[in-house]
Amino acid sequence: MQKEKQGDLLDSIDYSTIVETNEDAKDGQNKCPKCGSTDISLNIHSGRLRCNFCRFELEPQPLDDFAEDFNHLRGKKISSGAKNIKKDDHQVITLKCSSCGSEVVIDTTSQVQARCHWCRSILSINHQVPNGIVPDAVLPFQVSKEEAKKQIEKFVGKRRFFANPQFKKEFTTQNIMGVYFPYMVVDMNSHANFSGQGEKLIRQYTRGNERNRQTYYDADLYHLEREFDLKIQGLTLESSKDRLNKNAVDKTNNVINAIMPFDTEKCVKWDANYLRGYTSEKRDINIEQLESIVEEQSKDIARFSANTTLEEYTRGVCWSKEEFSIQGQRWKSAYLPVWLYSYQQIKGKQKILHYVAVNARTKETMGSIPIHMSKLLFCSFFIEILGILAMFFVDFDYSWLFLFVGFFYYFFMYMKYRNRNARHQYEIETKTNVEHVRKVDQFLQRKTGLTNSKMIGANNTCLHGENLKKGILDILE
Repeated sequence: MQKEKQGDLLDSIDYSTIVETNEDAKDGQNKCPKCGSTDISLNIHSGRLRCNFCRFELEPQPLDDFAEDFNHLRGKKISSGAKNIKKDDHQVITLKCSSCGSEVVIDTTSQVQARCHWCRSILSINHQVPNGIVPDAVLPFQVSKEEAKKQIEKFVGKRRFFANPQFKKEFTTQNIMGVYFPYMVVDMNSHANFSGQGEKLIRQYTRGNERNRQTYYDADLYHLEREFDLKIQGLTLESSKDRLNKNAVDKTNNVINAIMPFDTEKCVKWDANYLRGYTSEKRDINIEQLESIVEEQSKDIARFSANTTLEEYTRGVCWSKEEFSIQGQRWKSAYLPVWLYSYQQIKGKQKILHYVAVNARTKETMGSIPIHMSKLLFCSFFIEILGILAMFFVDFDYSWLFLFVGFFYYFFMYMKYRNRNARHQYEIETKTNVEHVRKVDQFLQRKTGLTNSKMIGANNTCLHGENLKKGILDILE
């Protein structure tokens, strides 16, 4: 594709398009079209809203205002629910009950529904209050509380041996909460262009005697180019400062991030009734604060998308040039469902909030369990002693590895219980579509007698971790 053509496309972009998603939203009573009752809540088995009086089920409303073919997506389109948050004093709203005429006050900083104290009708906030509490879309709960309990009990059950005794004594799934967390969902029409070198493994062999054996590799070096159009669908980011901080020492936020992805393409139009029986957190981050993170994650997704055309380059690829351009993007805010168990561990003056989270759509489960450290250290020390003894009595070429078995055991168990490195692998889990691929594979030379098992400088599986971390720290400051 010609760069001139790309330039023309980018020059024509309008970066300030706002798409209204709540023009027909009305505050007050949401009545059942069959019997007129306002007692409406989610039927978790069907995913539809159901009247609790006559059992009639309402068809979910799709977010049609934001539907558009990727090929025609240009510029930055922002849904009205994702607009900048305004900090003002107009967050307490008074609604007039249409049944009895009473006035009902709703504090939108913490709730979107209230019950009339006279006639018991339920009144809802459906128009988008500019404080981040009303999104464009919502993804209904699909996993029941009983199913989530079983998932959490199964997860914790596999980690009971080294679990903190106080935690085992107090653990119960009766207090798990269904929570709608705020997210930004981004779709993108982009173009990527990579240039560099890659190596194909030709053969692997060893030389030397038994005590001085060396492995060597022969490989073919190629000049590579990859250029393609990339459609990214449903790139999802936390839009709460508290949840976005995955490196917090007092909360295990990373485990909530690790249960993604969600099937965001099945989001429905916002209706306050979806929140009945669940809690929620409101959005407190604007788009401009997330743009740098989205850009870095999109580049990573493009890099990993290129890997699907590089399977024969088993020793790796070193890209010397990486170009990524965004031709169009659209942002919408959404509430996504999570079942959450929390436990506060007190260690002296330090308090750590451990979470076990269940994706309420896919049952994906991740968590952090408080560890009985003295027990883990004792077992690791005992295994280390056994490893030292094995080093002297086991006939093995690499017997020196037994020196580290205790350390390996400690590290493995610690990671199994705490899951500090757990995260959403957005680079491979985000839905993508690669089109119009242009490939160049030009043989350069054969390299023999290499001692490194992978190509030096290979970066085709690298992430822009430092830039991403810096962007998050800028938001939290």
